[in-house]
Amino acid sequence: MTFLELKDLRIHFPTDDGLVKSVDGLSFSLERGKTLGIVGESGSGKSVTSLGILGLHKGGRARISGEIWLDGEELVSASAEHVRTLRGKKMAMIFQDPLSAMHPFYTVGAQIIEAYRIHHKVSKSVARKHAIEMLDRVGIPQPDRRVDSYPHEFSGGMRQRAMIAMALSCDPELLIADEPTTALDVTVQAQILDLMRDLQRDFNAALIIITHDLGVVAELSDDILVMYAGKAIEYGTSEDIFERPEHPYTWGLLGSMPRLDRERTERLMPIKGTPPSLINVPQGCAFHPRCTYGDRTGGKSTTEVPTLLESEGGHLVRCHLSGDVRRSIWENEIKPNLEAP
Repeated sequence: MTFLELKDLRIHFPTDDGLVKSVDGLSFSLERGKTLGIVGESGSGKSVTSLGILGLHKGGRARISGEIWLDGEELVSASAEHVRTLRGKKMAMIFQDPLSAMHPFYTVGAQIIEAYRIHHKVSKSVARKHAIEMLDRVGIPQPDRRVDSYPHEFSGGMRQRAMIAMALSCDPELLIADEPTTALDVTVQAQILDLMRDLQRDFNAALIIITHDLGVVAELSDDILVMYAGKAIEYGTSEDIFERPEHPYTWGLLGSMPRLDRERTERLMPIKGTPPSLINVPQGCAFHPRCTYGDRTGGKSTTEVPTLLESEGGHLVRCHLSGDVRRSIWENEIKPNLEAP
């Protein structure tokens, strides 16, 4: 059963330079116990989407339209006060930088205690015991002592664990992790990913992983959503995206990913150009200025915005190239280069 569903979500920000279309018609759904990975370059709309789900744009300058359904409740039209009561208990977020997300003047334990007591009518001593249990559960040594430490006294990996403990303190049914392994060394990254997988299984939570690291989504995700310029350009199972990708941008992401399982003698294949301005998005397909295959669309890529259409078996692609052409390019031009020793 669908637990979270976005329908044509748009989040635009008026600025002095023009309207920033950070999220521009995004739709997807997620079931309990499943993991969705959202990938894309910086500025593609990943984090703005997550903050929109949590209602953190409400009361600001953002213009929000569309629908966000969480367990049968519509959140875009709901009051900011009501959405605030859902944060922590119904949905929670692991922010990208725990050092700036946590308050520097309060101990880690005090912040977990406050989050827990907002949704549970318990004494401070009971909440403190729960905070210690959560810190222990996420693998922080000597939790009964570290509960009284300040965020700056934790290492990067331990701050990330403390942030996870805070997010999970009220057993949320939806957990959003925004770049959960950024700036962590690879061994700590692996520990954090293992921890999130175990906790998701224990809590049966719906999980959204937002990242630019394809290795992270390959490790955790059931489904993957690829975003570019505020839109979904490809959506499918993890197997679809890694074994049968159909969008030129996804090919570029895969080609620019370093591989440690084989020796490479050639340089990585970067995506040429830079991400577009979200104020002046290119006409037609937003990716066409950087696309190697735009000249095979008969001019459509520069004049018409492609529609997100089903390729096969729930695999969705936003591209003017026909399905046969895309599959031919992947099998004959892209895949052999990726697999070359």
